[in-house]
Amino acid sequence: MSKKARNEIGGKPGNFIFQAGILAAAGIVVRIIGILYRSPLVVIIGDEGNGYYNTAYAIYTIILLVSSYSIPSAISKVIAARLSLGEYRNAYRLFIGSIVYVVIVGGIGSIVCGVFADRLVGANSAEVLKIFAPTIFFSGLLGSLRGFFQAHHTMVYTSFSQILEQIFNAAISIGAAFIFVKMLSGSDATSIAIGGAKGSAIGTGAGVLASLVFMCLVYVSNKPLIKKHLEQDKTPAIRIMNSIDVAMSIIGMVTPVVLSTCIYNLSTVINLKIYQGTVMNYGGVSEAVATTGYGLFSGKAMQIINIPIAIATAVSSAIIPAIANSHERGEKEGEYYKISHAMRVTMMIAIPSAVGLFVLSEPITILLYPQKSSYIMVSHLIKALSITVVFYCVSTLSNAILQGTGNVSVPVKNALIALIAQTGVLVLLLRVTSLDLYALCLAAVTYSLLMCILNSVAIRNRLGYVQEYRNTFLMPFVASAMMGLCAGGCNMLITHLLHEKKGSMDMIRGWDNILRLVVSIIVAVLVYGVLMLGLGIISEEEITSIPGGRKIAPVLKRCRLLR
Repeated sequence: MSKKARNEIGGKPGNFIFQAGILAAAGIVVRIIGILYRSPLVVIIGDEGNGYYNTAYAIYTIILLVSSYSIPSAISKVIAARLSLGEYRNAYRLFIGSIVYVVIVGGIGSIVCGVFADRLVGANSAEVLKIFAPTIFFSGLLGSLRGFFQAHHTMVYTSFSQILEQIFNAAISIGAAFIFVKMLSGSDATSIAIGGAKGSAIGTGAGVLASLVFMCLVYVSNKPLIKKHLEQDKTPAIRIMNSIDVAMSIIGMVTPVVLSTCIYNLSTVINLKIYQGTVMNYGGVSEAVATTGYGLFSGKAMQIINIPIAIATAVSSAIIPAIANSHERGEKEGEYYKISHAMRVTMMIAIPSAVGLFVLSEPITILLYPQKSSYIMVSHLIKALSITVVFYCVSTLSNAILQGTGNVSVPVKNALIALIAQTGVLVLLLRVTSLDLYALCLAAVTYSLLMCILNSVAIRNRLGYVQEYRNTFLMPFVASAMMGLCAGGCNMLITHLLHEKKGSMDMIRGWDNILRLVVSIIVAVLVYGVLMLGLGIISEEEITSIPGGRKIAPVLKRCRLLR
């Protein structure tokens, strides 16, 4: 496989899995911060306020997807393709073009979100959605800056900005929600819930704004190096892109990616509308009850499920520019290696994560969302959704592979097919069964599984890539199953001992719950790690490719766990 020898903004050129590891670590930190702050936030605003926030957030996310969210991936791909050829001026012109694009499209998205809020969501969530409007515009600018640096194969700036964004989001959300709830203390419960949700929305915007300021400072500090690259560019004048070329290149890449991501996430809004409409019209429940129920699924269970999916999202962000380089140079061997390596690393984390969430759903839920009225339901939803961790990780990564190799329209078609299928499943289950929130879980399983299958078939047919299954899927599953039995048994034993000590079957909370969860996780990590290393499933190359791996590998060798 050929080696790259090109200067990178932000430091040495790194292995894309190493860069993905940095982004993945940041993604997990962001998810954990999100989970941790959501717990006290829900205590402040209540399940009803959480429902209003998530209802508005679902619509905000769709508008954000169309206008801003997919910008980093799309821009990093088109810029990376030019950088691989040494065309720094064209890469910079594409970056400037992306800024113009997000200013126009992001501005339109913000206006739509603010002006038509009353038509997009119920009356109680409309005020929350209006507060989200300016955030869409700022998110577009932030996305362009992140995409520019990701194209240079440095994920450090994006990673730090994501953590910074979430810290500001958490602090401002809790503070603003608390202030709003206190101000409305004499009002009815619904007004207080709406006020708390509005405070949380303010925090989201504050986080994006803080991250944007940081990325602007990063850009300014790198301006001398950018200027140096532009001066060294030897691209002939005839190959310099004009404004029309830039516009067509950006639109040609951004549009399919936006459509794919939009359809990929549109299921959230469709499920929300179908669920609320069905249970309100056929179940005779109020908007508050329906929204609160959906909040348990979307605002609690899915928030926990999304933590390990951050791994696939990070690898996808790193693999798009990496594969674009190999594809542009016609390096099939390098292309296949990156696909195989990315899939193996992702599955080594996704499969045990799914098993762990299934067997430890109750202590995890009690730790993060300890409300007595809903913890049992949320823990059961997590069990039902756990398998989607694997499916979503595969489909997210395969989306990036297809986009990075120029097959940008394929994920759009596949997402549309999966969306139609899952919508039919959801409508049928809600109408003819009493599954209620579990119908949403089965719809999510249907959607993620179909995307996983359709994308995998497309990669094989279009790229000629044949996926290796034994060490990528089968052996991690066997090791994870053994891990699950040990962790689940440990959890049951400690739970039994704690019940004996308390003399009742009440919910185990506080330090008792933390004890059983921490011990079970330690057992799970040790069992899985020893099995994966002992069976030779993890290679030294894969260990050293992750952040800190070069220090871990010698220790594992001395312990005779690494061959």
